Amino acid sequence: MLLRFTKMHGLGNDFMVLDLVSQHAHILPKHAKQWGDRHTGIGFDQLLLVEAPNNPDVDFRYRIFNSDGSEVEQCGNGARCFARFVLDKRLTAKKQIRVETKSGIIELDIRNDGQISVDMGAPRLLPADIPFDAPEQAASYSLDVDGETVELAAVSMGNPHAVLRVYDINNAPVHVLGPKIENHPRFPARVNVGFLHVVDRQRAQLRVWERGAGETQACGTGACAAAVAAITQGWMDSPMLIDLPGGRLSIEWAGPGHSVVMTGPAVRVYEGQVRL
Repeated sequence: MLLRFTKMHGLGNDFMVLDLVSQHAHILPKHAKQWGDRHTGIGFDQLLLVEAPNNPDVDFRYRIFNSDGSEVEQCGNGARCFARFVLDKRLTAKKQIRVETKSGIIELDIRNDGQISVDMGAPRLLPADIPFDAPEQAASYSLDVDGETVELAAVSMGNPHAVLRVYDINNAPVHVLGPKIENHPRFPARVNVGFLHVVDRQRAQLRVWERGAGETQACGTGACAAAVAAITQGWMDSPMLIDLPGGRLSIEWAGPGHSVVMTGPAVRVYEGQVRL
């Protein structure tokens, strides 16, 4: 069986996107792992599945698999590519789209300038909601990593994030601390790890070690989590610009109880077919 797919990216965070509305197939974790291999497959950070919704109040269902085969709750850069994909494929004519994800409903707004804004919902800061093993909520936490104490913020944007402040983004210990924190026992569902360098009150640089994918060119939920952490700890103000290796995102957050809104591009790279 041949399946049509589209290769896309959001700031270099790359995706294989499958339309399972007009095509019918049962996709398994092994398929994501096989296709995600950059040497023997198509190669991507995440596989995005576009499905018909279970909820009549939304337009689509959105599922996400990492290249290691693990299914995750949310992906901000993927959400922007999702919006561009369903419009380009004429699966909808709407410019405002409601999408059902594993972690809840998000709203996508395709702007006239080609940029896409995503209402990512309100961040979750209670440790049990992240999930993170801590006795009570705090702006930052101390974490023991192989005998070294690391200060970090913990935020859920539908998926778990740890955010560390660094003062040299180029020499941040992404590949040393990233995998150790990702798999730390105090994060029972593993965690994405952001390394944030604050430039000024409204500009920052960010690198992200993504759970199940390693360091990526950009992470939309990671940028949202970093913004929440920076505002909560008084380092930055909304709105802000966050520069990732793959490009720039604009993030707005009015504070607790309010949604985080992320704006950035989505690009189609090529079309192809894969044998299932």
